[in-house]
Amino acid sequence: MDRLDAAAIALPGVVVRVVERCTSTNDLLLKKIEEKTVLIAAEEQTAGRGRRGRRWHSAPGAGVTFSLGRRVRRPVRELPALSLVAGVAAARVLRSLGVRDAALKWPNDLVVAGAKLGGILVESRDRDYVVVGIGINCRRVPGLAKKLRRRICCLEEFVSVPRNEVIQGTAKALLEALDAFEARGLEALRAEWESMDAHAGQRVRVRLADGRTVSGVARGLCEDGSLKLQTRNGVRAVHSGRLA
Repeated sequence: MDRLDAAAIALPGVVVRVVERCTSTNDLLLKKIEEKTVLIAAEEQTAGRGRRGRRWHSAPGAGVTFSLGRRVRRPVRELPALSLVAGVAAARVLRSLGVRDAALKWPNDLVVAGAKLGGILVESRDRDYVVVGIGINCRRVPGLAKKLRRRICCLEEFVSVPRNEVIQGTAKALLEALDAFEARGLEALRAEWESMDAHAGQRVRVRLADGRTVSGVARGLCEDGSLKLQTRNGVRAVHSGRLA
Protein backbone atom coordinates (compact mmCIF):
# COMPACT_ATOMS: atom_id res chain seq x y z
CA MET A 1 0.00 0.00 0.00
CA ASP A 2 1.35 3.43 -0.93
CA ARG A 3 1.49 5.67 2.11
CA LEU A 4 0.36 9.26 2.21
CA ASP A 5 3.28 11.66 2.60
CA ALA A 6 2.94 15.40 3.23
CA ALA A 7 6.26 16.07 1.47
CA ALA A 8 5.00 14.35 -1.69
CA ILE A 9 1.80 16.43 -1.65
CA ALA A 10 3.58 19.76 -1.05
CA LEU A 11 2.06 22.83 -2.74
CA PRO A 12 3.34 26.43 -2.69
CA GLY A 13 1.60 28.49 -0.01
CA VAL A 14 -0.30 25.53 1.44
CA VAL A 15 0.26 23.87 4.81
CA VAL A 16 -0.06 20.12 4.20
CA ARG A 17 -0.73 17.66 7.00
CA VAL A 18 -1.28 13.90 6.90
CA VAL A 19 -3.05 12.06 9.71
CA GLU A 20 -3.33 8.32 10.18
CA ARG A 21 -6.89 8.32 11.47
CA CYS A 22 -9.55 10.90 12.21
CA THR A 23 -13.30 11.32 12.36
CA SER A 24 -13.41 13.59 9.31
CA THR A 25 -10.83 15.83 7.62
CA ASN A 26 -13.56 18.46 7.21
CA ASP A 27 -14.16 18.37 10.97
CA LEU A 28 -10.48 18.93 11.73
CA LEU A 29 -10.38 22.09 9.63
CA LEU A 30 -13.70 23.43 10.90
CA LYS A 31 -12.73 23.01 14.57
CA LYS A 32 -9.74 25.32 14.30
CA ILE A 33 -9.99 27.95 11.57
CA GLU A 34 -6.58 29.15 10.36
CA GLU A 35 -5.87 32.14 8.15
CA LYS A 36 -3.42 30.23 5.98
CA THR A 37 -4.56 27.67 3.42
CA VAL A 38 -4.42 24.21 4.96
CA LEU A 39 -4.79 20.73 3.44
CA ILE A 40 -5.36 17.68 5.62
CA ALA A 41 -5.31 14.15 4.17
CA ALA A 42 -6.19 11.01 6.13
CA GLU A 43 -5.37 7.35 5.70
CA GLU A 44 -8.68 6.52 7.38
CA GLN A 45 -11.83 8.43 8.33
CA THR A 46 -14.07 6.92 10.98
CA ALA A 47 -16.97 9.35 10.56
CA GLY A 48 -16.63 10.78 7.07
CA ARG A 49 -19.72 12.52 5.74
CA GLY A 50 -21.42 13.11 2.45
CA ARG A 51 -24.29 15.50 1.72
CA ARG A 52 -27.24 15.59 4.13
CA GLY A 53 -25.32 13.65 6.77
CA ARG A 54 -24.80 10.51 4.69
CA ARG A 55 -21.77 8.48 5.73
CA TRP A 56 -18.69 8.42 3.51
CA HIS A 57 -17.00 5.02 3.85
CA SER A 58 -13.21 5.33 4.09
CA ALA A 59 -11.30 2.11 4.75
CA PRO A 60 -7.59 2.43 5.66
CA GLY A 61 -5.50 3.08 2.55
CA ALA A 62 -8.37 2.34 0.16
CA GLY A 63 -9.03 5.84 -1.06
CA VAL A 64 -8.15 9.48 -1.24
CA THR A 65 -9.80 11.55 1.48
CA PHE A 66 -8.64 15.10 2.02
CA SER A 67 -9.96 18.56 2.81
CA LEU A 68 -8.72 22.01 1.87
CA GLY A 69 -9.60 25.04 3.99
CA ARG A 70 -9.20 28.67 2.88
CA ARG A 71 -10.97 32.01 2.62
CA VAL A 72 -13.11 32.52 -0.48
CA ARG A 73 -14.04 36.13 -1.18
CA ARG A 74 -17.46 35.93 -2.80
CA PRO A 75 -20.96 36.80 -1.54
CA VAL A 76 -22.27 34.15 0.87
CA ARG A 77 -25.24 33.46 -1.41
CA GLU A 78 -22.83 32.17 -4.08
CA LEU A 79 -20.96 29.68 -1.88
CA PRO A 80 -23.38 26.74 -2.46
CA ALA A 81 -21.97 26.58 -6.01
CA LEU A 82 -18.56 25.57 -4.64
CA SER A 83 -19.35 21.84 -4.86
CA LEU A 84 -19.70 22.36 -8.62
CA VAL A 85 -16.43 24.29 -8.75
CA ALA A 86 -14.63 21.51 -6.87
CA GLY A 87 -16.21 18.93 -9.15
CA VAL A 88 -14.75 20.61 -12.21
CA ALA A 89 -11.29 20.62 -10.63
CA ALA A 90 -11.45 16.95 -9.62
CA ALA A 91 -12.83 15.77 -12.97
CA ARG A 92 -10.15 17.72 -14.85
CA VAL A 93 -7.44 15.89 -12.93
CA LEU A 94 -9.06 12.46 -13.21
CA ARG A 95 -9.27 12.86 -16.97
CA SER A 96 -5.67 14.03 -17.18
CA LEU A 97 -4.58 10.95 -15.20
CA GLY A 98 -6.29 8.64 -17.68
CA VAL A 99 -9.85 8.27 -16.41
CA ARG A 100 -11.15 9.57 -19.74
CA ASP A 101 -14.84 9.07 -18.96
CA ALA A 102 -14.81 10.78 -15.57
CA ALA A 103 -17.96 12.88 -15.37
CA LEU A 104 -20.01 14.98 -12.95
CA LYS A 105 -23.37 14.14 -11.43
CA TRP A 106 -25.22 17.13 -10.01
CA PRO A 107 -24.62 18.39 -7.44
CA ASN A 108 -21.50 16.75 -5.97
CA ASP A 109 -20.62 13.31 -7.35
CA LEU A 110 -17.78 12.09 -9.53
CA VAL A 111 -18.93 9.20 -11.73
CA VAL A 112 -17.81 6.91 -14.53
CA ALA A 113 -20.52 5.30 -16.65
CA GLY A 114 -23.04 5.81 -13.85
CA ALA A 115 -20.87 4.27 -11.11
CA LYS A 116 -19.78 6.53 -8.27
CA LEU A 117 -16.02 7.19 -8.16
CA GLY A 118 -16.00 10.00 -5.62
CA GLY A 119 -17.85 12.77 -3.88
CA ILE A 120 -17.48 16.30 -2.58
CA LEU A 121 -18.65 17.98 0.61
CA VAL A 122 -18.31 21.75 1.05
CA GLU A 123 -18.88 23.40 4.42
CA SER A 124 -18.31 26.96 5.55
CA ARG A 125 -17.77 28.99 8.73
CA ASP A 126 -17.21 32.67 9.52
CA ARG A 127 -19.01 33.70 6.31
CA ASP A 128 -16.08 33.26 3.92
CA TYR A 129 -14.01 30.42 5.40
CA VAL A 130 -14.65 27.37 3.26
CA VAL A 131 -13.66 23.73 3.67
CA VAL A 132 -13.79 21.55 0.56
CA GLY A 133 -13.69 17.82 1.27
CA ILE A 134 -13.00 15.39 -1.56
CA GLY A 135 -13.18 11.60 -1.43
CA ILE A 136 -12.15 9.30 -4.29
CA ASN A 137 -12.30 5.50 -4.27
CA CYS A 138 -8.86 4.12 -5.15
CA ARG A 139 -9.06 0.40 -4.33
CA ARG A 140 -11.89 -2.10 -4.18
CA VAL A 141 -13.44 -2.73 -0.80
CA PRO A 142 -15.24 -6.11 -0.81
CA GLY A 143 -18.94 -5.82 -0.13
CA LEU A 144 -19.05 -2.02 -0.22
CA ALA A 145 -21.30 -1.73 -3.28
CA LYS A 146 -23.79 -4.15 -1.73
CA LYS A 147 -23.70 -2.28 1.56
CA LEU A 148 -24.34 1.07 -0.12
CA ARG A 149 -26.86 -0.42 -2.57
CA ARG A 150 -25.39 1.44 -5.50
CA ARG A 151 -22.81 0.96 -8.22
CA ILE A 152 -19.34 2.17 -7.34
CA CYS A 153 -15.99 2.11 -9.09
CA CYS A 154 -12.40 2.86 -8.12
CA LEU A 155 -9.27 4.33 -9.68
CA GLU A 156 -7.44 1.02 -9.92
CA GLU A 157 -9.98 -0.10 -12.52
CA PHE A 158 -8.70 2.59 -14.89
CA VAL A 159 -5.19 3.73 -13.94
CA SER A 160 -2.34 3.07 -11.53
CA VAL A 161 -1.44 6.37 -9.87
CA PRO A 162 0.05 7.01 -6.41
CA ARG A 163 -2.47 8.56 -4.04
CA ASN A 164 -0.07 11.40 -3.20
CA GLU A 165 -0.07 12.37 -6.87
CA VAL A 166 -3.86 12.28 -7.01
CA ILE A 167 -4.15 14.54 -3.96
CA GLN A 168 -1.48 16.99 -5.10
CA GLY A 169 -2.93 17.28 -8.61
CA THR A 170 -6.51 17.62 -7.40
CA ALA A 171 -5.58 20.20 -4.75
CA LYS A 172 -3.61 22.25 -7.28
CA ALA A 173 -6.54 22.21 -9.72
CA LEU A 174 -8.91 23.07 -6.87
CA LEU A 175 -6.86 26.12 -5.88
CA GLU A 176 -6.88 27.30 -9.51
CA ALA A 177 -10.65 26.76 -9.74
CA LEU A 178 -11.23 28.65 -6.48
CA ASP A 179 -9.16 31.55 -7.78
CA ALA A 180 -11.28 31.63 -10.96
CA PHE A 181 -14.45 31.49 -8.85
CA GLU A 182 -13.26 34.39 -6.69
CA ALA A 183 -12.58 36.45 -9.80
CA ARG A 184 -15.75 35.71 -11.80
CA GLY A 185 -18.08 33.53 -9.79
CA LEU A 186 -19.56 30.30 -11.11
CA GLU A 187 -19.71 31.76 -14.61
CA ALA A 188 -15.94 31.14 -14.87
CA LEU A 189 -16.53 27.37 -14.69
CA ARG A 190 -20.18 26.78 -15.61
CA ALA A 191 -19.58 25.83 -19.26
CA GLU A 192 -16.84 23.39 -18.27
CA TRP A 193 -19.10 21.76 -15.69
CA GLU A 194 -21.81 21.36 -18.33
CA SER A 195 -19.31 19.81 -20.76
CA MET A 196 -18.68 17.04 -18.18
CA ASP A 197 -22.29 16.60 -17.05
CA ALA A 198 -23.06 12.87 -16.93
CA HIS A 199 -26.77 13.49 -17.52
CA ALA A 200 -26.76 16.28 -20.11
CA GLY A 201 -29.83 15.97 -22.33
CA GLN A 202 -31.13 12.93 -20.44
CA ARG A 203 -34.47 12.53 -18.70
CA VAL A 204 -33.83 12.42 -14.98
CA ARG A 205 -35.78 12.24 -11.74
CA VAL A 206 -34.74 14.45 -8.83
CA ARG A 207 -35.68 13.71 -5.23
CA LEU A 208 -36.22 17.02 -3.46
CA ALA A 209 -35.34 17.76 0.16
CA ASP A 210 -38.97 17.32 1.25
CA GLY A 211 -39.21 13.84 -0.29
CA ARG A 212 -41.12 14.83 -3.40
CA THR A 213 -39.73 14.06 -6.85
CA VAL A 214 -39.68 16.04 -10.06
CA SER A 215 -38.83 14.72 -13.54
CA GLY A 216 -37.53 16.39 -16.65
CA VAL A 217 -34.64 16.67 -19.08
CA ALA A 218 -31.34 17.93 -17.68
CA ARG A 219 -30.38 21.18 -19.45
CA GLY A 220 -27.27 22.17 -17.53
CA LEU A 221 -26.92 24.76 -14.79
CA CYS A 222 -28.67 28.00 -13.96
CA GLU A 223 -26.48 31.00 -13.14
CA ASP A 224 -26.54 30.19 -9.42
CA GLY A 225 -25.61 26.51 -9.91
CA SER A 226 -29.09 25.07 -9.53
CA LEU A 227 -30.04 22.27 -11.93
CA LYS A 228 -31.92 23.46 -15.01
CA LEU A 229 -34.70 20.97 -15.66
CA GLN A 230 -36.99 21.03 -18.70
CA THR A 231 -40.33 19.77 -17.39
CA ARG A 232 -43.77 19.42 -18.97
CA ASN A 233 -44.62 22.78 -17.42
CA GLY A 234 -41.51 24.59 -18.62
CA VAL A 235 -38.00 25.13 -17.30
CA ARG A 236 -37.57 24.64 -13.57
CA ALA A 237 -34.55 25.46 -11.40
CA VAL A 238 -33.88 22.77 -8.78
CA HIS A 239 -31.86 24.30 -5.94
CA SER A 240 -31.57 21.33 -3.61
CA GLY A 241 -32.02 17.62 -4.12
CA ARG A 242 -30.37 14.55 -5.58
CA LEU A 243 -30.76 12.61 -8.78
CA ALA A 244 -32.76 9.49 -7.97
